[in-house]
Amino acid sequence: MSQGTEPAGYRATVGAIMARGVEWEIDPTLDRIRDLVDVLGEPHRAYPVIHIAGTNGKSSTARLIESLLRERGLRTGLYTSPELTTLRERIAIDGEPISEERFVETFNDVLPYVELVDGKHTARLSFFEVLTAMAFAAFADAPVDVAVVEAGMGGAWDATNVADGTVAVITPIGLDHTRYLGDTLEEIAGEKSGIIKTGAVVVLAQQPVEAAEVLLRRIVETGAAAAREGIEYGVLSRDVAVGGQQLRLQGLHGVYDEIFLPLFGEHQAGNAATALAAVEAFASGAPTRGEADLEAATRVAPGEPYLGGNEGQLDPALVRSGFAKSASPGRLEVARTGPTVLLDSSHNPAGMAATVATVTESFGFTRLAGVLAIAADKDVAGVLDQLEPVLAELVVTRNSSPRSMPPEELAEIAEGVFGPERVHVAARLDDAIDRAIGFAEETGEYRGAGVLVTGSVVTAGDARTLLRVEDRS
Repeated sequence: MSQGTEPAGYRATVGAIMARGVEWEIDPTLDRIRDLVDVLGEPHRAYPVIHIAGTNGKSSTARLIESLLRERGLRTGLYTSPELTTLRERIAIDGEPISEERFVETFNDVLPYVELVDGKHTARLSFFEVLTAMAFAAFADAPVDVAVVEAGMGGAWDATNVADGTVAVITPIGLDHTRYLGDTLEEIAGEKSGIIKTGAVVVLAQQPVEAAEVLLRRIVETGAAAAREGIEYGVLSRDVAVGGQQLRLQGLHGVYDEIFLPLFGEHQAGNAATALAAVEAFASGAPTRGEADLEAATRVAPGEPYLGGNEGQLDPALVRSGFAKSASPGRLEVARTGPTVLLDSSHNPAGMAATVATVTESFGFTRLAGVLAIAADKDVAGVLDQLEPVLAELVVTRNSSPRSMPPEELAEIAEGVFGPERVHVAARLDDAIDRAIGFAEETGEYRGAGVLVTGSVVTAGDARTLLRVEDRS
């Protein structure tokens, strides 16, 4: 249901939440959210939590984890951000966003406590803090067996970090949100590492060396246990398949063959391996390790998993089924064919590099046109550098976010990368998509023509609405 057709009560509730602003423009602290969950009766402690932070792949990994948990018969809560089309998507129970009515009820339930906490602090609770408390409350109310919680930004002071994850997952770290998190990989990793708590199992996707060193130091300091992609777990093999890819994965407790993943790209295969390791760690319990043991764990040789042994292996049939049912909307999602239109949420150079590699590997385009709408505070030139080799033409536009870079300004930067003859300006996203389709079809070879709509989660969400894409999850 698009926001324009949602009930008035829901729209008013969304407006009230959004009007509270963002925490990093107020005061990045956990004090307000701690006070709120305290007066709510600590709903975040009513169930175990798998907590996810990182720069790229967080939402996809969270969805894959949730799909595996649900396939094992557990009732799940899933908290992700940002949304593609409607705010209630962020809070899902058993794989479905909560209803408009339940969203309003949950907000009304927590509102008196929100106002109470507002009165104790110089700044009101932010929209993300309120939404996070609503998610915790909704999950406790359900009740869920386990909550998969994605950090919004950062980790240490992110509102979700009042929860203590029995499993902490760190997806690949790159340079993004540098205004708030720091402008080096070490600084950003320091913020993300804040979700690592004493006694947890930490599942580390492959990281740049600078980030890995920071994360491993935090693991040793907290006495957590490390499971690292490429050492304790990983992708053993992958082949491109119709509609996705075929995988063979090394888990923490065994090898899983013949896994079909209906998502494209090497990065999604890595996300699947990370999700599998997280669910294995959760299913077998999160052991507490001493510091000496942890230092030994970080020196484990390849092929000798620290959390090894096949006694904790998941049912391979359930793993295959769970992954086969998975979805990650807005992540190289095929919105239409003839020509193929792909919607993608990549918004930083590292993410766009993965997108470009996947498009090249998985789609046999002979001519690809692009549509780009991106926030003004992103590394726009870095994103454009990744796109230039694969796009024949680029249409720049804006999305529905007030943070979207004006098309004329974006065009000026794009012309410096693509040259003025390949850059075109459209004031509206729908017109930009139409023009890009026209450019893709110029050769008349529809089978090899494609359009990539990218630059932001908002861009992908707006395009989903315009193209009337239905969820397949």
